[in-house]
Amino acid sequence: MTLAELLTSITVLGVLMAGMLGILEHGQRVYAMGAARVEAQQNARVALTRLAADLRGAGSGGAAFDAISIAEPRRVMLHQDADGDGLLLASGETVLWRLDGTTLRRAAGAGAQPVLDGVEGFTLTYFDAADLPTTSPAAVRSVAITLTTRAQRARLPGVRPATFIVATRVRLRNR
Repeated sequence: MTLAELLTSITVLGVLMAGMLGILEHGQRVYAMGAARVEAQQNARVALTRLAADLRGAGSGGAAFDAISIAEPRRVMLHQDADGDGLLLASGETVLWRLDGTTLRRAAGAGAQPVLDGVEGFTLTYFDAADLPTTSPAAVRSVAITLTTRAQRARLPGVRPATFIVATRVRLRNR
């Protein structure tokens, strides 16, 4: 084997390895984007499910109080008499959902706990019994929720965080 043959084989091997490295790097980026998308989807679905459950239960335990006392596009305060004493004093009987920067928070008596980070958009739209948009908390019978989240971290530099939009409409069962 001559020096020329050795240099040629090293050059060919280097080109093949560079190509393999490019393919491997592309595969890692695709995997990171998929993992980030799954993370955004799961987090959004969990938050949406929890908010929808709170909305469905609002107003339970009696008609002596409003199910919703604050009905704003980025904030809602819900009430339910969980212990049946006719008062809304126990922990969890008044729940406030609000968007604080990029963090969706739920306050139910122990401070505003973070439910979801990385929220890019959070919109609540309220509807009355005639299915018309309303701004009056006492008239609310259903709520449309739109939540846009993004993955908290990209696993590789240069990978854009994935975003995910979930939306649903929830009817208050107790009004």
